[in-house]
Amino acid sequence: MNAKRWNVRRPDADAAASLARVLGVSPILATLLINRGYANERAARTFLAPGYDQLHEPYLMLGMREAVTRLKHAIEKHEPVLIYGDYDVDGTTGTAILLRALKLLGAETGFHIPHRFTEGYGIQQPALERAVADGYKLVVSVDCGIRAHEPLYWARDNGLDVIITDHHLPDENEGAPPAFAVLNPNQAGCEYPDKHLAGVGVAFKLVHALFREYGREAQVAAFMKVVAIGTVADVAKLVGENRTIVAIGLKDLARVANPGLKALIDVAGCGDGKGMTAYDLGFRLGPRINAAGRMDAARAVVELFDTRDSAVARRLAEHLDARNEERKTVQQQIIDLALAELGDGTEAKVAVIEGAGWHRGVIGIAASKIAERLNRPCVVLSVDGEVAHGSGRSIEAYHLLNGLTACADLFEKFGGHSHAAGITIRPEKIAELRRRLNEHAASCLTAEDLEHSVTIDMELPAETVTFQLARELQALEPFGAGNARPVFATRNLRCLSEPQVLKDRHLKFRLAGPQNRPLEAVWWNCIETVGQTPVVNGSIELAYSIETSVWNDEYRMQLNVLDMRVT
Repeated sequence: MNAKRWNVRRPDADAAASLARVLGVSPILATLLINRGYANERAARTFLAPGYDQLHEPYLMLGMREAVTRLKHAIEKHEPVLIYGDYDVDGTTGTAILLRALKLLGAETGFHIPHRFTEGYGIQQPALERAVADGYKLVVSVDCGIRAHEPLYWARDNGLDVIITDHHLPDENEGAPPAFAVLNPNQAGCEYPDKHLAGVGVAFKLVHALFREYGREAQVAAFMKVVAIGTVADVAKLVGENRTIVAIGLKDLARVANPGLKALIDVAGCGDGKGMTAYDLGFRLGPRINAAGRMDAARAVVELFDTRDSAVARRLAEHLDARNEERKTVQQQIIDLALAELGDGTEAKVAVIEGAGWHRGVIGIAASKIAERLNRPCVVLSVDGEVAHGSGRSIEAYHLLNGLTACADLFEKFGGHSHAAGITIRPEKIAELRRRLNEHAASCLTAEDLEHSVTIDMELPAETVTFQLARELQALEPFGAGNARPVFATRNLRCLSEPQVLKDRHLKFRLAGPQNRPLEAVWWNCIETVGQTPVVNGSIELAYSIETSVWNDEYRMQLNVLDMRVT
């Protein structure tokens, strides 16, 4: 891979100095706030101090009053309520908090998480038929249902009320599904101010409204630990209300009491939960939760968070950990096979890659990794007889769901977000999908969109890259989608040591600027793609982010390399 194009922001030094004086922070931090759109004092202070009072009024969400009224009726009349959640981390965490909340309010509850391979995604009529046979009169979905029109018509005709909680984009042609109530900030006519909530976040707003009705709003914050995990792991944008939820949830993890969450934190190697960051949620806890639905039955996640027995919790957490190890092995096999299958097709605007019998549980991750590596949208399909199941992931510049909608007549079904989607298609139509999706992407994407690039917040001289700066940057946490870790560039550096190869994948080296103060740098997962490597005393320019870590109670600073130019 050639060096990336550097897009260096040009800061307004006067504006940064002014904001820095008002806030009492460094001009560097002020510049980063301005880059993120928080250019005035009020917006900046709100961003830097997320708190419970920043949560939006739940009744601003269309359908909330109807949903709460129906659930209160079910609780007070002892009608059993079935929670129907998706099998991914967003759906399972949302199911867990809603199940716990309803139990605390005295509801009679059950839950259903569909099996990815035997039932498929979303609300299915056979599951609703079983719910009716089991005596349920009310179903509440989590992270699914916004496009489930046919099953919901059946439910309505058979006396089964369904409340949809979802965040996926609705079908513009069909409108709202025929449910008793629909909670989705992205549905037409909903004026809820934050459109970025994950599915678990929408379920949380329902919990918030319900607990207020019962005079128990003081307990709402306790749910935010699990909501934070689902939000980060679903790669929801960490802005607005999501940022507030995740920030509060992270602080509360140090006081976790739930046996399942405690066991998961321990198995994931996160100690006692103190000092955890969004990285831990997204790359340690989240994958273990997600692995259940990818490799096996996802109901184990809900059982983990629901149990009060520490021994059972430990067994379930270890089960998720084992499934995650299995997932990593299978995932790498699929990525290798997919890249080999793609071959010279890397010049296509969209990579559409198919393989017979590829594990459907990991094709979404494979698509994400390939999209990142090639810097172009990617759809990976697993062909199984007369049907192919596919997952697509996109780059920032391309609205994948719009592209798939332009090919809607080819699919058995499809749906998702602007940058992540799932499809079911007949194998004989894949070639036409490849042609038409590339044609659509060609009309939207420029050559520059497909270049590997890195956006740099500002250039820093080497002498300003200090541990004090690293600690100050923590005020911008939690980092994630929509609030990326700041990226800096520094020139006039020289390499102090021969680069050390770690685990055949990473490079670690020491460097310094004109004042000879040593800095430690790591370039993760670069061995296969890096061009030039630094040589001792060689001159380099670096694009990087700054991280701190703790090892044996000692704080250390590290530069995480994003690109390097050997000069």
